Amino acid sequence: MASLSSSSDTPQIQIRFITKQLQYAVPDYPLSVPASVVITELNSLVNELLKESGKLQKEVEFDFLVCSEFLRTTLAEHVGERGISTEDVINIEYLEKHPPPEPQDCLIHDDWVSAVAMCERWILTGCYDNTLHLWTAKGKHQLTIPGHTSPIKAVAWISLTGDNGVFVSASQDQTAVLWKWNVESNSVESVHVCKGHERGLEAVGVNNSSNLMATGAWDTMLKIWSISLDDTEDGESASKRKKPDCSKTRIPLKTMKGHKEAISGVVWSDKAEVITSSWDHTLKVWDTELGGIKHELAGNKSFFDVDYSALSRTLITASADRHIRLYDPRSTEGTIVKSMFTSHTQWVQSVRWSTVQEHLFISGAYDNEMKLWDTRSPKAPLFDLTGHEDKVLSCNWSNPKYIVSGGADNTVRVFKSKYAVK
Repeated sequence: MASLSSSSDTPQIQIRFITKQLQYAVPDYPLSVPASVVITELNSLVNELLKESGKLQKEVEFDFLVCSEFLRTTLAEHVGERGISTEDVINIEYLEKHPPPEPQDCLIHDDWVSAVAMCERWILTGCYDNTLHLWTAKGKHQLTIPGHTSPIKAVAWISLTGDNGVFVSASQDQTAVLWKWNVESNSVESVHVCKGHERGLEAVGVNNSSNLMATGAWDTMLKIWSISLDDTEDGESASKRKKPDCSKTRIPLKTMKGHKEAISGVVWSDKAEVITSSWDHTLKVWDTELGGIKHELAGNKSFFDVDYSALSRTLITASADRHIRLYDPRSTEGTIVKSMFTSHTQWVQSVRWSTVQEHLFISGAYDNEMKLWDTRSPKAPLFDLTGHEDKVLSCNWSNPKYIVSGGADNTVRVFKSKYAVK
């Protein structure tokens, strides 16, 4: 019978193992374990139980959830911190521990890589030398795209169908440019230049329908644009468009005012809802149809980035105080900060959710570190993704198989992620 040895005077806690991964299910009768039990001992116990039931050929490493948080201390400390009585039988949920992401490639650029986005097997990067680049996931450089006159601060894919890709770049030259890429001929054309901001752009976000985008800039304005490639949706008059220098110019559909300082992050949370982060210590939720602010969340430091998860319907933010915070933008009870994640030692610059696992996200910071987090483990990241030799400026996890990050060391680091859809 599986058991954990302990001396007779060691306090015991009654536990019950439960799992959603049925291939690893063990009998759910209560077991007695020492209060000082830690993960390694629980792992041995579950593996022993699985071997007894004939379900296991080789050892499996598990993680353990107690009260919806991963166990990282002794069981007694964990339940004590949460005010749970050790007299009760404590349910411990176990799930297979995933292997760490593997470093796969290092893409060398000529200048700081301040923007990175992935779509299928293509990596799009934006640099401080005003250029865009296209790479394959395997590290082959495909194309250099000039066109901007100042550093590029944000990029986003709009669509990729057959042989045609469409993406947008936002620059400190006060413009966002819509690009059309012919994959087969490997040629790019600038389709529209979006003009309207009075200072450099910092952020761009594309909605789920891929028909609208939002931009945020140092002029504190949030602007909404059509991303149709047709000329019919431009705000310019026909006579104006006949002039050669205006042929590609597009003006915003809406301009929204409310922030007091630069907008640092823009993300769509619904078809008519945008969330912005700003240096003015606030997050704002905007109604893009009515053109106003629906809700505001106040922080105590400048926000440098924000991302929204459609899976968990929550926000994560990057901030100047080294902390990552998780917000429920719809919460009405008590504090709206649901969790805080602290491990970075300097400014956190970029955060991105996994698109397939509701608990996972990544962060990049000025301490040269990328980290992979699980919201159920706020005290420590799952993994440190090292490799950058200078500040991490951007990160992306659009393709579940790859985690990519750009840095002030002029590189993009590519990690192969083992996480897939459950």
